[in-house]
Amino acid sequence: MTRASCATFWETSRGRLHAEAASATRSPFARDRDRIIHSGAFRRLRYKTQVFVAPDGDHFRVRLTHSLEVAQIARSLARALAVDEDLTEALALAHDLGHPPFGHSGEDALERVMAPWGGFDHNGHALRIVTRLESRYPGFDGLNLCWETLEGLAKHNGPILEPGWALAGVDAAWPLDLASHAGLEAQLAAIADDIAYDNHDLDDGIRAGLFTVEDVAAAVPFVADCWATVVARWPGVTARRRLVPELVREQIGRMAADLLATTRARLAAIDARSVADVRAAGRTLAGLSDGLAAEVGVLKDFLRAHMYRAPAVARLRDPSEQVVEGLFAALHDDPGRLPGDWAATCPADEPARARHVGDFVAGMTDRYALKLYKQLVGPSPLPEEMVS
Repeated sequence: MTRASCATFWETSRGRLHAEAASATRSPFARDRDRIIHSGAFRRLRYKTQVFVAPDGDHFRVRLTHSLEVAQIARSLARALAVDEDLTEALALAHDLGHPPFGHSGEDALERVMAPWGGFDHNGHALRIVTRLESRYPGFDGLNLCWETLEGLAKHNGPILEPGWALAGVDAAWPLDLASHAGLEAQLAAIADDIAYDNHDLDDGIRAGLFTVEDVAAAVPFVADCWATVVARWPGVTARRRLVPELVREQIGRMAADLLATTRARLAAIDARSVADVRAAGRTLAGLSDGLAAEVGVLKDFLRAHMYRAPAVARLRDPSEQVVEGLFAALHDDPGRLPGDWAATCPADEPARARHVGDFVAGMTDRYALKLYKQLVGPSPLPEEMVS
């Protein structure tokens, strides 16, 4: 496929920090995607919370399934815009690697306990994982990803003027031009993340019984219009289990169509002829129109009020934070209780010691955190059915 001139071209990549022979079958960005898929951090996303802590329903999203859904949307958008699909997919698959157990509750807890040593940020931690913590190769730490992949992971949500310690460390080793925007592939991965969780969280919330599709339609005009279209398209179908997925498809389709039209118009407005033009645009180019963004903002507000802050979800927030805080305290007080190489390589001095312990805690899955908490601290503050 002919690539757009504003795409990121692997042929002119800035390469890898550690030189490697080229692959005979894959582009450098395709190799990056494959390295991410085969990483331990990616596998652990299977047991990390998306919204529901340690969900007991097999159909609810977790970080892994969410990342796969983001990758599907992002790659389709990249194909439509004729930019690099492999780079876009790699960034979509890796965007949540840095999340600790228990979702945003776990991140809030780690941020608090690590505040004396620079805090915690999941995006910076994702970069730390792929440049340092993964140890699958004999010749270097990390995954030795291409510069453009690291840049996209760092800046997919826009320029970073004040990086935290983790991202600053990565940038010091290999500068990522943090003050500029990333290429279009990273921007597409970021907006695909928004599209995925807005729609799939809606689906999960209805499945969990937190609200009905009628509740959402009554509060969100965009959803009401899409729901009316779906009902009119399938007048003889009354089963919600068939119509709600069709609603999700309708919404994603409308968002994607709007995004493609808006992005093409923005690229044309700046006469983008290279990835350098995209980086220098001074704004994010891949995104929804202002009108649809405002409509989707109403959906986000609904989900925030009726799902993320719903009693069934909120009741687990404090216990989840207690688990993360308890684990960090126990392991920081006695690093000898860390397993294997983690104990053997723990630095004696601060802040390196606290950050080492933080790396270990951040890498845990929900279920491993619960198991280790029981061993090191005591009975879990979470409901027994989640512990077992």
